[in-house]
Amino acid sequence: MIDVHSATIDLNTALKHTVALVLAGGRGSRLMNLTDSQAKPAVPFAGKFRIIDFPLSNCVNSGIRRVAVPTQYKAHTLIQHVQRGWGFLRAELGEFIEVWPAQQQTREESWYRGTADAVYQNADLIRDQKPQYVLILAGDHVYKQDYSKMLAQHIERGADVTVACVEVPRMEATAFGVVAVDTQDQIIGFVEKPADPPGIPDTPDKAFASMGIYIFNADVLLDQLERDAGTEGSSRDFGKDLIPHLVEDDARLFAHRFQDSCVMRKTDIEPYWRDVGTVDAYWAASVDLTSVTPALDLYDYDWPIWTYQEQRPPAKFVFDDNERRGVAVDSLVSGGCVISGGTVRRSLLYSNVRVNSYCLVEDSVILPNTDIGRNAVLKKALVDRDCMIPEGLEVGMDAKADAKRFLRTEGGVTLVTAEMLAKL
Repeated sequence: MIDVHSATIDLNTALKHTVALVLAGGRGSRLMNLTDSQAKPAVPFAGKFRIIDFPLSNCVNSGIRRVAVPTQYKAHTLIQHVQRGWGFLRAELGEFIEVWPAQQQTREESWYRGTADAVYQNADLIRDQKPQYVLILAGDHVYKQDYSKMLAQHIERGADVTVACVEVPRMEATAFGVVAVDTQDQIIGFVEKPADPPGIPDTPDKAFASMGIYIFNADVLLDQLERDAGTEGSSRDFGKDLIPHLVEDDARLFAHRFQDSCVMRKTDIEPYWRDVGTVDAYWAASVDLTSVTPALDLYDYDWPIWTYQEQRPPAKFVFDDNERRGVAVDSLVSGGCVISGGTVRRSLLYSNVRVNSYCLVEDSVILPNTDIGRNAVLKKALVDRDCMIPEGLEVGMDAKADAKRFLRTEGGVTLVTAEMLAKL
């Protein structure tokens, strides 16, 4: 692991000459109805945050204070959130967190065709900043990472490009872009979703999966974007096009091991990184937060997750009768919630949720502004925002009935939306 403090002055200078782009233009269609009206990075997560708050917080906590958020798909909610919650940096010091909406800035006048094209269409804005390094991030993953450690390693190795990688069991890596490395972690191959993933030399039963996090020397990035834009047949994607081309071109590419920069108070656990891109994955990551010691530590005040949230009164629990008791156990309950004579177990409740008398909510995720009617039962449910759950409705009790009325996943999670309820 790099000792960042041994090169504090050089690193601080490098951080000031770094621009980060948090790519937030995608829909995230695998989240189904949750992204009907907003992009995946704007989807709520962990009770009071949004998914994009994690990479943005990582940037600020790492000392990177020039951050752009290229947007495209149904970006209003995302733009509103960034403007309201992330405008606290000092513009007079050259610091910013800005939204860069898609503007069809190339001759083709097209929307973003891929991750690399999203950066290429903003190349002039990047040049205006005169950066030495460009950090490319996905806006739809949940994790805590100190990018300054990754940058320090990039500089020490004299790399052209550094790719952040997470170790996964080798035969589970078939769903990822996989990086092949030599004994010095220099990248010698990059393959998308290989049938037989290459192992890591020192741990051959595991493979390096790309996290979609890259540090480029700025001149290398801009040159490669120009080259790729003129390449017929390119899908304009970092993982499918730019990185494989650079490997073949003998550029200096290195893998960065995520465990070397993952922010954790405990060092004996697996580094936390989640792609919450499916309903099942989103539900599982959310419910995990209700456990006694969740894999994601939201209570580490040395590495806070920043956000914008309207001020709400404290959560309230009322009634203490034998048959009607307002109680929540092994659960996260956000501000503005009222547990009025109902029972909540192993669930995550976002702001302004009301659980009325004689309700039972178990292993469920309830998004904001939802009212759960009396005697309703919700088990292993994911309830979208602004829902009015009718009195006596049962979800999670009959798989066939759930599949007819709502959306039931292969993992047995039932997604409920206001539109689905309106058809009952």
